[in-house]
Amino acid sequence: MDRLGRIHYNAPVTLTFTFSALGVLLLKEVYGDIFVRYLFTNFRTSLSDPMQYVRLFSYILGHANWQHFSSNFLIILLLGPMIEEKYGSNELIKMILITALITGVINTLLFDTGLIGASGIVFMMILLSSFANVRAGHIPLTLIIVGAIFIGKELVDAVTVKDSISQMAHIVGGISGAVLGNATINKGRKNVKNHKV
Repeated sequence: MDRLGRIHYNAPVTLTFTFSALGVLLLKEVYGDIFVRYLFTNFRTSLSDPMQYVRLFSYILGHANWQHFSSNFLIILLLGPMIEEKYGSNELIKMILITALITGVINTLLFDTGLIGASGIVFMMILLSSFANVRAGHIPLTLIIVGAIFIGKELVDAVTVKDSISQMAHIVGGISGAVLGNATINKGRKNVKNHKV
């Protein structure tokens, strides 16, 4: 019992996100694909449909199967705690929601396909992690390399690969991570300047 007491919920946003998505995946086994499609898949419907607005965010909790879930959340569980410690839980929630919203809106406006899963958040975290040790006013070389490889690969895949993976979500997630990471660092630099006496 004493050992169980030592287990620490060390990254509340990351862990809650993971357990929520796992819960949706388990409920999918009970209620079937229609459950996930209606509540956790982003696709275009009428603007008068209230679920249209819910699904702009909820799709990041839905996954097609265990492989889809595990490939996303192994990376999220690896990078999430580090990012959450650096930026804080509140900032990470904002970053996840902003990325989900931007990606969901773009998918709704420009594409006829359904969007499901947290892969956009994964790529946001991959780019955000490049900012982990950045100093204000400097651009990390790792960010440039990761960004070039990542965006190049996704653009090539978007043209050449016919699969169900949304390269758009990956690209938007990665760009969101870079922009949000830079904005957060600049905000921190301004706060430091404002607190100087």
